[in-house]
Amino acid sequence: MWPLRLMPIRSGDQVQRHPEALAAITEGNPWREQRDEFTGSPTDFHERHYREFVTFLPHVQRFLYGQGRSSSSQPGYGESPIRVFRRHDVAAVRLGCEDGSELDLHVQHIDLYFFYDVDVVILAMELHADDLPLARVQELMFRFGRAFPAKWSSDGRAAQCMRSVQWLGHDGRVLAESDYADRDAYLRHAWEHRASRIGRHWEYMLYPMVPHHSEERGDIRYRQLEYHRLPKMTFLSFDNPFALSREDFVRLGQATQPDDGRPLPYSEDVMAEFERTACYDRFWVPSRQSDNASTRVICTGPSMVMIGRHGLAGYSDPQNGLLAEFRHQYFLIGLIAHFHRSSLLMMMDRLVVAVSLLDADEVDSRRRFKRSIRQTMEIFLRFNHRYWFGEVSKQSMAKDLFDMWSRNLGNAALYNELRAEVLDMDNYLEADDSRHQNETLLRLTVVTIFGLVGTIVTGFLGMNIFDGPPATLAGKIGAVLVVALPTLLLAFYTLKKSSALSEFFDAVSDDSLTRRQKFKAFARVWRSRPNGRRRRDDPLRRPGTRT
Repeated sequence: MWPLRLMPIRSGDQVQRHPEALAAITEGNPWREQRDEFTGSPTDFHERHYREFVTFLPHVQRFLYGQGRSSSSQPGYGESPIRVFRRHDVAAVRLGCEDGSELDLHVQHIDLYFFYDVDVVILAMELHADDLPLARVQELMFRFGRAFPAKWSSDGRAAQCMRSVQWLGHDGRVLAESDYADRDAYLRHAWEHRASRIGRHWEYMLYPMVPHHSEERGDIRYRQLEYHRLPKMTFLSFDNPFALSREDFVRLGQATQPDDGRPLPYSEDVMAEFERTACYDRFWVPSRQSDNASTRVICTGPSMVMIGRHGLAGYSDPQNGLLAEFRHQYFLIGLIAHFHRSSLLMMMDRLVVAVSLLDADEVDSRRRFKRSIRQTMEIFLRFNHRYWFGEVSKQSMAKDLFDMWSRNLGNAALYNELRAEVLDMDNYLEADDSRHQNETLLRLTVVTIFGLVGTIVTGFLGMNIFDGPPATLAGKIGAVLVVALPTLLLAFYTLKKSSALSEFFDAVSDDSLTRRQKFKAFARVWRSRPNGRRRRDDPLRRPGTRT
Protein backbone atom coordinates (compact mmCIF):
# COMPACT_ATOMS: atom_id res chain seq x y z
CA MET A 1 0.00 0.00 0.00
CA TRP A 2 1.34 3.42 -0.96
CA PRO A 3 -0.38 6.55 0.45
CA LEU A 4 0.21 9.72 -1.56
CA ARG A 5 -0.91 13.30 -1.21
CA LEU A 6 -3.01 14.72 -4.03
CA MET A 7 -2.46 18.36 -4.94
CA PRO A 8 -5.50 20.65 -5.41
CA ILE A 9 -6.91 20.81 -8.91
CA ARG A 10 -8.65 24.15 -8.23
CA SER A 11 -7.13 25.96 -5.28
CA GLY A 12 -10.29 27.85 -4.41
CA ASP A 13 -12.53 24.78 -4.05
CA GLN A 14 -13.16 23.32 -0.61
CA VAL A 15 -13.65 19.78 -1.96
CA GLN A 16 -11.41 18.60 -4.78
CA ARG A 17 -12.89 16.14 -7.28
CA HIS A 18 -9.91 13.93 -8.09
CA PRO A 19 -11.94 10.74 -8.84
CA GLU A 20 -14.15 12.63 -11.27
CA ALA A 21 -11.07 14.13 -12.91
CA LEU A 22 -9.50 10.68 -13.31
CA ALA A 23 -12.70 9.19 -14.72
CA ALA A 24 -12.95 12.05 -17.23
CA ILE A 25 -9.57 11.18 -18.80
CA THR A 26 -10.29 8.88 -21.72
CA GLU A 27 -7.04 8.86 -23.70
CA GLY A 28 -4.26 6.65 -22.32
CA ASN A 29 -6.08 6.03 -19.05
CA PRO A 30 -5.98 2.37 -17.88
CA TRP A 31 -7.96 3.04 -14.69
CA ARG A 32 -11.64 2.13 -14.52
CA GLU A 33 -13.95 2.65 -11.57
CA GLN A 34 -14.55 -0.58 -9.68
CA ARG A 35 -18.04 -1.56 -8.55
CA ASP A 36 -18.22 -3.34 -5.21
CA GLU A 37 -20.36 -6.32 -4.29
CA PHE A 38 -23.09 -4.03 -2.93
CA THR A 39 -23.58 -2.21 -6.23
CA GLY A 40 -23.40 -5.25 -8.52
CA SER A 41 -25.76 -8.16 -9.00
CA PRO A 42 -27.15 -9.89 -5.88
CA THR A 43 -25.81 -13.17 -7.25
CA ASP A 44 -22.27 -11.79 -6.83
CA PHE A 45 -22.78 -11.20 -3.10
CA HIS A 46 -21.55 -14.30 -1.24
CA GLU A 47 -21.14 -15.38 2.35
CA ARG A 48 -17.51 -14.22 2.33
CA HIS A 49 -18.67 -10.67 1.57
CA TYR A 50 -21.23 -10.91 4.33
CA ARG A 51 -18.61 -12.05 6.88
CA GLU A 52 -16.43 -9.13 5.84
CA PHE A 53 -19.33 -6.71 6.24
CA VAL A 54 -20.37 -7.84 9.75
CA THR A 55 -16.78 -7.68 11.02
CA PHE A 56 -17.05 -3.90 11.32
CA LEU A 57 -19.10 -1.64 13.56
CA PRO A 58 -22.00 0.26 11.95
CA HIS A 59 -20.21 3.60 11.60
CA VAL A 60 -17.27 1.85 9.90
CA GLN A 61 -19.69 -0.05 7.65
CA ARG A 62 -21.10 3.27 6.44
CA PHE A 63 -17.57 4.49 5.77
CA LEU A 64 -16.59 1.37 3.81
CA TYR A 65 -19.81 0.45 2.04
CA GLY A 66 -22.25 3.33 2.33
CA GLN A 67 -25.79 2.68 3.49
CA GLY A 68 -29.12 1.58 2.05
CA ARG A 69 -29.59 2.83 -1.50
CA SER A 70 -30.30 1.43 -4.94
CA SER A 71 -27.35 0.48 -7.07
CA SER A 72 -28.32 3.08 -9.67
CA SER A 73 -28.49 6.05 -7.31
CA GLN A 74 -24.77 6.79 -7.54
CA PRO A 75 -21.89 5.10 -9.34
CA GLY A 76 -19.14 3.24 -7.52
CA TYR A 77 -19.41 3.09 -3.77
CA GLY A 78 -22.63 5.07 -3.55
CA GLU A 79 -22.83 6.94 -0.30
CA SER A 80 -19.49 5.60 0.88
CA PRO A 81 -16.77 8.27 0.72
CA ILE A 82 -14.44 5.70 -0.87
CA ARG A 83 -14.11 5.37 -4.63
CA VAL A 84 -11.94 2.63 -6.12
CA PHE A 85 -10.31 2.53 -9.55
CA ARG A 86 -8.65 -0.60 -10.95
CA ARG A 87 -6.33 -1.29 -13.87
CA HIS A 88 -6.24 -4.68 -15.63
CA ASP A 89 -3.31 -4.36 -18.03
CA VAL A 90 -0.53 -5.50 -15.64
CA ALA A 91 -0.50 -9.29 -15.19
CA ALA A 92 2.80 -9.87 -13.38
CA VAL A 93 5.94 -8.26 -12.03
CA ARG A 94 9.40 -9.64 -12.88
CA LEU A 95 12.01 -9.01 -10.21
CA GLY A 96 15.76 -9.15 -10.68
CA CYS A 97 17.18 -10.69 -7.50
CA GLU A 98 20.53 -10.06 -5.85
CA ASP A 99 22.02 -13.35 -7.08
CA GLY A 100 21.20 -12.52 -10.70
CA SER A 101 18.13 -14.73 -10.99
CA GLU A 102 14.66 -13.53 -11.91
CA LEU A 103 11.35 -14.18 -10.18
CA ASP A 104 7.84 -13.54 -11.47
CA LEU A 105 5.06 -12.58 -9.06
CA HIS A 106 1.48 -12.79 -10.26
CA VAL A 107 -0.68 -9.68 -9.92
CA GLN A 108 -4.07 -10.30 -8.32
CA HIS A 109 -5.26 -6.70 -8.67
CA ILE A 110 -4.02 -3.10 -8.63
CA ASP A 111 -6.34 -0.46 -7.17
CA LEU A 112 -6.43 3.24 -6.38
CA TYR A 113 -8.45 4.27 -3.32
CA PHE A 114 -9.79 7.83 -3.25
CA PHE A 115 -11.48 9.37 -0.20
CA TYR A 116 -14.06 12.12 -0.37
CA ASP A 117 -12.92 15.52 0.96
CA VAL A 118 -9.41 14.23 1.78
CA ASP A 119 -6.61 14.87 -0.70
CA VAL A 120 -5.07 11.42 -0.28
CA VAL A 121 -4.94 8.44 -2.62
CA ILE A 122 -3.68 4.96 -1.70
CA LEU A 123 -2.25 2.61 -4.31
CA ALA A 124 -2.93 -1.02 -3.33
CA MET A 125 -1.24 -3.86 -5.23
CA GLU A 126 -1.82 -7.52 -4.39
CA LEU A 127 0.83 -10.03 -5.55
CA HIS A 128 1.26 -13.74 -4.88
CA ALA A 129 3.73 -16.58 -5.46
CA ASP A 130 4.15 -20.18 -4.28
CA ASP A 131 6.98 -22.50 -3.21
CA LEU A 132 9.59 -19.91 -2.31
CA PRO A 133 12.51 -20.49 0.08
CA LEU A 134 12.56 -18.37 3.23
CA ALA A 135 15.68 -16.46 2.15
CA ARG A 136 13.95 -15.40 -1.07
CA VAL A 137 10.89 -14.21 0.83
CA GLN A 138 13.10 -12.17 3.16
CA GLU A 139 14.86 -10.63 0.15
CA LEU A 140 11.56 -9.66 -1.49
CA MET A 141 10.21 -8.11 1.70
CA PHE A 142 13.43 -6.15 2.20
CA ARG A 143 14.21 -5.02 -1.36
CA PHE A 144 10.88 -4.84 -3.19
CA GLY A 145 8.48 -1.94 -2.64
CA ARG A 146 10.83 1.04 -2.59
CA ALA A 147 9.74 4.25 -4.27
CA PHE A 148 13.33 5.23 -5.05
CA PRO A 149 16.86 4.15 -4.07
CA ALA A 150 18.30 5.71 -0.94
CA LYS A 151 21.93 5.12 -1.99
CA TRP A 152 24.12 3.36 -4.55
CA SER A 153 26.96 0.88 -4.18
CA SER A 154 30.44 1.41 -5.58
CA ASP A 155 29.59 -0.45 -8.79
CA GLY A 156 26.64 1.91 -9.50
CA ARG A 157 23.82 -0.45 -8.51
CA ALA A 158 21.04 0.84 -6.28
CA ALA A 159 21.65 -0.46 -2.77
CA GLN A 160 18.88 -2.30 -0.89
CA CYS A 161 16.70 -2.43 -4.03
CA MET A 162 15.89 -5.18 -6.49
CA ARG A 163 18.30 -5.26 -9.41
CA SER A 164 15.35 -4.59 -11.70
CA VAL A 165 11.55 -4.35 -11.57
CA GLN A 166 9.45 -4.92 -14.69
CA TRP A 167 5.69 -4.73 -15.15
CA LEU A 168 4.52 -7.45 -17.55
CA GLY A 169 1.37 -7.44 -19.66
CA HIS A 170 -0.88 -10.42 -20.27
CA ASP A 171 1.11 -11.25 -23.40
CA GLY A 172 4.41 -11.23 -21.50
CA ARG A 173 5.47 -7.89 -22.94
CA VAL A 174 7.42 -5.52 -20.68
CA LEU A 175 5.23 -2.48 -20.03
CA ALA A 176 7.68 -0.53 -17.87
CA GLU A 177 11.01 -1.08 -16.13
CA SER A 178 12.76 0.47 -13.15
CA ASP A 179 15.61 2.95 -13.59
CA TYR A 180 17.24 2.63 -10.17
CA ALA A 181 20.72 2.60 -11.74
CA ASP A 182 20.30 6.10 -13.22
CA ARG A 183 21.91 7.79 -10.26
CA ASP A 184 22.48 11.13 -12.02
CA ALA A 185 18.77 11.51 -12.78
CA TYR A 186 17.84 11.05 -9.12
CA LEU A 187 20.57 13.43 -7.93
CA ARG A 188 19.66 16.08 -10.50
CA HIS A 189 15.96 15.88 -9.63
CA ALA A 190 16.68 16.26 -5.89
CA TRP A 191 18.96 19.24 -6.57
CA GLU A 192 16.45 20.93 -8.88
CA HIS A 193 13.16 20.31 -7.06
CA ARG A 194 14.22 19.72 -3.44
CA ALA A 195 12.17 16.52 -3.66
CA SER A 196 12.95 12.86 -4.31
CA ARG A 197 12.26 11.39 -7.72
CA ILE A 198 10.23 8.18 -7.76
CA GLY A 199 11.17 5.23 -9.96
CA ARG A 200 10.13 5.24 -13.59
CA HIS A 201 8.10 2.04 -13.20
CA TRP A 202 6.09 3.63 -10.37
CA GLU A 203 5.42 6.69 -12.54
CA TYR A 204 4.06 4.35 -15.19
CA MET A 205 1.89 2.57 -12.65
CA LEU A 206 0.28 5.81 -11.40
CA TYR A 207 -0.20 7.46 -14.81
CA PRO A 208 -2.19 9.56 -15.84
CA MET A 209 -1.54 10.99 -12.39
CA VAL A 210 1.87 12.69 -12.47
CA PRO A 211 4.42 13.70 -9.81
CA HIS A 212 3.93 17.22 -8.53
CA HIS A 213 7.64 18.02 -8.80
CA SER A 214 8.07 17.20 -12.46
CA GLU A 215 7.68 18.73 -15.89
CA GLU A 216 4.99 16.21 -16.82
CA ARG A 217 1.64 17.70 -17.78
CA GLY A 218 -1.43 16.54 -15.92
CA ASP A 219 -4.28 17.87 -13.79
CA ILE A 220 -3.99 15.18 -11.11
CA ARG A 221 -0.66 15.63 -9.37
CA TYR A 222 0.71 13.83 -6.31
CA ARG A 223 3.60 14.08 -3.91
CA GLN A 224 5.10 11.73 -1.36
CA LEU A 225 4.02 11.76 2.25
CA GLU A 226 6.26 9.26 3.99
CA TYR A 227 9.36 7.11 3.89
CA HIS A 228 10.46 5.65 0.55
CA ARG A 229 9.72 2.09 1.76
CA LEU A 230 6.11 1.34 0.95
CA PRO A 231 3.89 -0.12 3.72
CA LYS A 232 3.17 -3.78 3.16
CA MET A 233 1.04 -6.69 4.34
CA THR A 234 2.39 -10.22 3.88
CA PHE A 235 0.65 -13.58 4.25
CA LEU A 236 3.12 -16.47 4.65
CA SER A 237 2.14 -20.13 4.70
CA PHE A 238 4.92 -22.43 6.00
CA ASP A 239 5.29 -26.18 5.99
CA ASN A 240 6.33 -25.89 9.64
CA PRO A 241 6.07 -22.41 11.21
CA PHE A 242 7.49 -23.74 14.49
CA ALA A 243 10.84 -24.23 12.73
CA LEU A 244 11.29 -20.45 12.49
CA SER A 245 13.81 -18.99 14.89
CA ARG A 246 13.39 -15.91 17.02
CA GLU A 247 15.58 -13.94 14.62
CA ASP A 248 13.54 -15.16 11.64
CA PHE A 249 10.45 -13.56 13.14
CA VAL A 250 12.31 -10.28 13.66
CA ARG A 251 13.59 -10.28 10.07
CA LEU A 252 10.11 -11.00 8.71
CA GLY A 253 8.32 -8.55 10.99
CA GLN A 254 10.71 -5.67 10.35
CA ALA A 255 11.29 -6.60 6.67
CA THR A 256 15.00 -6.34 7.27
CA GLN A 257 17.94 -7.92 5.43
CA PRO A 258 17.87 -11.68 4.73
CA ASP A 259 19.70 -14.09 6.97
CA ASP A 260 23.39 -14.08 6.03
CA GLY A 261 24.50 -16.52 8.71
CA ARG A 262 25.36 -13.83 11.23
CA PRO A 263 23.18 -13.05 14.26
CA LEU A 264 21.18 -9.84 14.40
CA PRO A 265 22.99 -6.97 16.15
CA TYR A 266 20.14 -6.48 18.64
CA SER A 267 20.29 -6.72 22.41
CA GLU A 268 17.97 -8.93 24.44
CA ASP A 269 15.99 -5.87 25.52
CA VAL A 270 15.35 -4.90 21.89
CA MET A 271 14.21 -8.42 21.02
CA ALA A 272 11.90 -8.52 24.05
CA GLU A 273 10.48 -5.09 23.19
CA PHE A 274 9.77 -6.27 19.64
CA GLU A 275 7.91 -9.33 20.89
CA ARG A 276 5.95 -7.27 23.40
CA THR A 277 4.84 -4.46 21.08
CA ALA A 278 4.70 -6.05 17.61
CA CYS A 279 3.78 -9.73 18.06
CA TYR A 280 0.16 -10.84 18.35
CA ASP A 281 0.37 -14.31 19.92
CA ARG A 282 -3.27 -15.05 20.68
CA PHE A 283 -3.08 -18.18 18.50
CA TRP A 284 0.63 -18.92 18.82
CA VAL A 285 1.80 -21.52 21.38
CA PRO A 286 5.11 -23.09 20.22
CA SER A 287 5.31 -25.41 23.20
CA ARG A 288 2.13 -27.23 22.15
CA GLN A 289 3.14 -27.73 18.48
CA SER A 290 -0.56 -28.00 17.60
CA ASP A 291 -2.33 -26.83 14.45
CA ASN A 292 -4.86 -24.70 16.32
CA ALA A 293 -2.07 -22.68 17.95
CA SER A 294 0.25 -22.25 14.95
CA THR A 295 -0.65 -18.74 13.77
CA ARG A 296 1.36 -15.65 14.65
CA VAL A 297 0.74 -12.09 13.51
CA ILE A 298 3.48 -9.46 13.55
CA CYS A 299 2.53 -5.80 13.12
CA THR A 300 5.20 -3.13 13.38
CA GLY A 301 3.05 -0.46 11.74
CA PRO A 302 4.64 -0.09 8.30
CA SER A 303 4.71 -3.88 7.97
CA MET A 304 2.15 -6.52 8.92
CA VAL A 305 2.97 -10.24 8.55
CA MET A 306 0.65 -13.21 9.14
CA ILE A 307 2.44 -16.54 9.65
CA GLY A 308 0.82 -19.97 9.84
CA ARG A 309 0.84 -23.58 8.71
CA HIS A 310 0.21 -24.46 5.08
CA GLY A 311 -2.58 -26.90 4.31
CA LEU A 312 -4.82 -26.02 7.24
CA ALA A 313 -8.31 -25.13 6.04
CA GLY A 314 -8.67 -22.60 8.83
CA TYR A 315 -5.54 -20.81 7.65
CA SER A 316 -4.93 -21.30 3.91
CA ASP A 317 -8.48 -21.65 2.58
CA PRO A 318 -9.04 -18.69 0.18
CA GLN A 319 -12.78 -18.62 0.90
CA ASN A 320 -13.22 -19.51 4.57
CA GLY A 321 -9.76 -19.42 6.15
CA LEU A 322 -7.54 -16.67 7.49
CA LEU A 323 -6.28 -16.11 3.95
CA ALA A 324 -9.72 -14.82 2.97
CA GLU A 325 -9.87 -12.60 6.06
CA PHE A 326 -6.34 -11.36 5.40
CA ARG A 327 -7.23 -10.32 1.84
CA HIS A 328 -10.45 -8.58 2.88
CA GLN A 329 -11.14 -7.77 6.55
CA TYR A 330 -7.53 -7.24 7.62
CA PHE A 331 -6.65 -5.44 4.41
CA LEU A 332 -9.45 -2.96 5.13
CA ILE A 333 -8.26 -2.58 8.74
CA GLY A 334 -4.75 -1.80 7.46
CA LEU A 335 -6.21 0.53 4.85
CA ILE A 336 -8.04 2.50 7.56
CA ALA A 337 -4.94 2.70 9.78
CA HIS A 338 -2.73 3.95 6.94
CA PHE A 339 -5.47 6.27 5.70
CA HIS A 340 -5.64 7.85 9.16
CA ARG A 341 -1.89 8.41 9.23
CA SER A 342 -1.60 9.70 5.67
CA SER A 343 -4.55 12.09 6.17
CA LEU A 344 -2.97 13.54 9.30
CA LEU A 345 0.37 13.92 7.52
CA MET A 346 -1.38 15.59 4.58
CA MET A 347 -3.00 18.19 6.85
CA MET A 348 0.28 18.81 8.69
CA ASP A 349 1.95 19.28 5.32
CA ARG A 350 -0.69 21.85 4.38
CA LEU A 351 0.03 23.81 7.58
CA VAL A 352 3.78 23.71 6.96
CA VAL A 353 3.37 24.91 3.37
CA ALA A 354 1.01 27.71 4.46
CA VAL A 355 3.49 28.97 7.07
CA SER A 356 6.47 28.69 4.71
CA LEU A 357 4.71 30.84 2.08
CA LEU A 358 3.74 33.55 4.58
CA ASP A 359 5.29 36.99 4.14
CA ALA A 360 4.26 38.92 7.25
CA ASP A 361 4.95 42.28 5.57
CA GLU A 362 2.67 41.65 2.59
CA VAL A 363 -1.07 42.11 2.96
CA ASP A 364 -1.99 39.67 0.18
CA SER A 365 0.32 37.02 1.63
CA ARG A 366 -1.29 37.35 5.06
CA ARG A 367 -4.72 37.10 3.46
CA ARG A 368 -3.74 33.91 1.56
CA PHE A 369 -2.24 32.49 4.75
CA LYS A 370 -5.44 33.02 6.71
CA ARG A 371 -7.54 31.51 3.94
CA SER A 372 -5.30 28.43 3.75
CA ILE A 373 -5.25 27.94 7.52
CA ARG A 374 -9.02 28.25 7.83
CA GLN A 375 -9.52 25.80 4.97
CA THR A 376 -7.19 23.28 6.64
CA MET A 377 -9.03 23.73 9.94
CA GLU A 378 -12.34 22.99 8.24
CA ILE A 379 -10.86 19.90 6.56
CA PHE A 380 -9.57 18.67 9.93
CA LEU A 381 -12.97 19.23 11.54
CA ARG A 382 -14.73 17.25 8.82
CA PHE A 383 -12.08 14.51 8.96
CA ASN A 384 -12.46 14.30 12.73
CA HIS A 385 -16.20 13.69 12.56
CA ARG A 386 -16.34 11.63 9.38
CA TYR A 387 -13.22 9.45 9.37
CA TRP A 388 -11.50 9.31 12.75
CA PHE A 389 -12.35 5.95 14.36
CA GLY A 390 -11.04 4.89 17.74
CA GLU A 391 -12.55 1.45 17.27
CA VAL A 392 -13.54 -0.43 14.10
CA SER A 393 -14.69 -3.84 15.35
CA LYS A 394 -15.73 -5.78 18.42
CA GLN A 395 -14.28 -9.05 17.12
CA SER A 396 -11.26 -9.77 19.29
CA MET A 397 -8.59 -10.27 16.65
CA ALA A 398 -9.78 -7.45 14.39
CA LYS A 399 -10.09 -5.08 17.35
CA ASP A 400 -6.66 -5.96 18.76
CA LEU A 401 -4.89 -5.71 15.41
CA PHE A 402 -6.38 -2.29 14.65
CA ASP A 403 -5.28 -1.05 18.07
CA MET A 404 -1.77 -2.46 17.54
CA TRP A 405 -1.56 -1.08 14.00
CA SER A 406 -2.65 2.41 15.01
CA ARG A 407 -0.39 2.43 18.07
CA ASN A 408 2.72 1.32 16.18
CA LEU A 409 2.02 3.83 13.40
CA GLY A 410 1.76 6.53 16.07
CA ASN A 411 -1.63 7.73 14.86
CA ALA A 412 -2.91 8.93 18.24
CA ALA A 413 0.23 10.99 18.93
CA LEU A 414 0.10 12.41 15.40
CA TYR A 415 -3.58 13.28 15.82
CA ASN A 416 -2.94 15.06 19.13
CA GLU A 417 -0.02 16.98 17.63
CA LEU A 418 -2.09 18.11 14.65
CA ARG A 419 -5.03 19.01 16.87
CA ALA A 420 -2.77 21.16 19.07
CA GLU A 421 -1.36 22.91 15.99
CA VAL A 422 -4.84 23.54 14.61
CA LEU A 423 -6.00 24.96 17.96
CA ASP A 424 -2.92 27.20 18.13
CA MET A 425 -3.64 28.47 14.63
CA ASP A 426 -7.29 29.00 15.51
CA ASN A 427 -6.36 30.98 18.63
CA TYR A 428 -3.94 33.08 16.59
CA LEU A 429 -6.55 33.86 13.94
CA GLU A 430 -9.16 34.74 16.57
CA ALA A 431 -6.69 37.03 18.37
CA ASP A 432 -5.72 38.64 15.07
CA ASP A 433 -9.38 39.18 14.14
CA SER A 434 -10.08 40.67 17.58
CA ARG A 435 -7.12 43.01 17.18
CA HIS A 436 -8.39 44.21 13.82
CA GLN A 437 -11.89 44.68 15.25
CA ASN A 438 -10.50 46.71 18.16
CA GLU A 439 -8.50 48.88 15.79
CA THR A 440 -11.58 49.44 13.65
CA LEU A 441 -13.66 50.24 16.72
CA LEU A 442 -11.03 52.72 17.89
CA ARG A 443 -11.08 54.49 14.53
CA LEU A 444 -14.86 54.62 14.58
CA THR A 445 -14.79 56.02 18.13
CA VAL A 446 -12.39 58.80 17.13
CA VAL A 447 -14.47 59.64 14.06
CA THR A 448 -17.65 59.64 16.18
CA ILE A 449 -16.17 61.96 18.81
CA PHE A 450 -15.04 64.59 16.33
CA GLY A 451 -18.22 64.15 14.34
CA LEU A 452 -20.13 64.82 17.57
CA VAL A 453 -18.41 68.19 17.88
CA GLY A 454 -19.55 69.18 14.41
CA THR A 455 -23.06 67.94 15.15
CA ILE A 456 -23.35 70.04 18.32
CA VAL A 457 -21.97 73.15 16.64
CA THR A 458 -24.26 72.94 13.64
CA GLY A 459 -27.18 71.98 15.83
CA PHE A 460 -26.68 74.95 18.14
CA LEU A 461 -26.00 77.57 15.50
CA GLY A 462 -28.01 76.08 12.68
CA MET A 463 -26.79 74.70 9.37
CA ASN A 464 -27.23 78.11 7.61
CA ILE A 465 -25.09 80.22 9.92
CA PHE A 466 -23.01 81.59 7.06
CA ASP A 467 -26.14 82.43 5.07
CA GLY A 468 -28.04 83.71 8.12
CA PRO A 469 -28.64 87.27 9.35
CA PRO A 470 -26.13 89.89 8.17
CA ALA A 471 -22.89 89.68 10.13
CA THR A 472 -19.21 90.05 9.48
CA LEU A 473 -17.16 86.98 8.62
CA ALA A 474 -15.15 87.40 11.80
CA GLY A 475 -18.35 87.42 13.82
CA LYS A 476 -19.55 84.23 12.23
CA ILE A 477 -16.19 82.49 12.83
CA GLY A 478 -16.22 83.72 16.41
CA ALA A 479 -19.69 82.30 16.96
CA VAL A 480 -18.49 78.92 15.71
CA LEU A 481 -15.44 78.98 17.99
CA VAL A 482 -17.52 80.01 21.00
CA VAL A 483 -19.53 76.81 20.61
CA ALA A 484 -16.79 74.52 19.23
CA LEU A 485 -14.07 75.13 21.83
CA PRO A 486 -16.17 74.30 24.91
CA THR A 487 -17.55 71.28 23.06
CA LEU A 488 -14.02 70.04 22.30
CA LEU A 489 -12.94 70.60 25.90
CA LEU A 490 -15.97 68.69 27.13
CA ALA A 491 -15.24 65.85 24.68
CA PHE A 492 -11.61 65.51 25.81
CA TYR A 493 -12.62 65.72 29.47
CA THR A 494 -15.16 62.98 28.86
CA LEU A 495 -12.42 60.85 27.28
CA LYS A 496 -10.26 61.42 30.34
CA LYS A 497 -13.04 60.24 32.62
CA SER A 498 -14.23 57.50 30.25
CA SER A 499 -12.82 54.62 32.33
CA ALA A 500 -14.46 55.85 35.54
CA LEU A 501 -17.69 56.65 33.71
CA SER A 502 -17.72 53.12 32.31
CA GLU A 503 -17.41 51.72 35.83
CA PHE A 504 -20.24 53.98 36.95
CA PHE A 505 -22.46 52.70 34.13
CA ASP A 506 -21.63 49.13 35.16
CA ALA A 507 -22.59 49.96 38.74
CA VAL A 508 -25.91 51.52 37.67
CA SER A 509 -26.81 48.38 35.70
CA ASP A 510 -25.82 46.04 38.55
CA ASP A 511 -29.00 45.20 40.48
CA SER A 512 -27.03 43.66 43.33
CA LEU A 513 -25.60 47.06 44.39
CA THR A 514 -27.40 49.42 46.74
CA ARG A 515 -28.11 53.07 45.93
CA ARG A 516 -25.36 54.11 48.33
CA GLN A 517 -22.82 51.97 46.48
CA LYS A 518 -23.97 53.38 43.16
CA PHE A 519 -23.56 56.97 44.45
CA LYS A 520 -20.07 56.04 45.65
CA ALA A 521 -19.29 54.80 42.16
CA PHE A 522 -20.52 58.14 40.78
CA ALA A 523 -18.37 60.03 43.27
CA ARG A 524 -15.30 58.06 42.21
CA VAL A 525 -15.71 59.53 38.73
CA TRP A 526 -14.61 62.95 40.01
CA ARG A 527 -12.06 61.70 42.51
CA SER A 528 -8.40 61.89 41.54
CA ARG A 529 -6.46 58.63 41.51
CA PRO A 530 -2.82 58.99 42.48
CA ASN A 531 -1.99 55.37 41.62
CA GLY A 532 -3.09 55.64 38.01
CA ARG A 533 -6.09 54.26 36.22
CA ARG A 534 -8.21 51.77 38.08
CA ARG A 535 -8.31 48.32 36.58
CA ARG A 536 -11.50 47.55 34.79
CA ASP A 537 -11.59 44.00 36.15
CA ASP A 538 -11.37 45.09 39.83
CA PRO A 539 -14.61 44.22 41.64
CA LEU A 540 -16.60 47.04 43.16
CA ARG A 541 -15.96 47.26 46.86
CA ARG A 542 -18.75 45.81 48.92
CA PRO A 543 -19.37 46.29 52.63
CA GLY A 544 -17.19 43.92 54.60
CA THR A 545 -14.59 43.34 51.84
CA ARG A 546 -10.94 44.27 52.13
CA THR A 547 -8.43 45.45 49.60
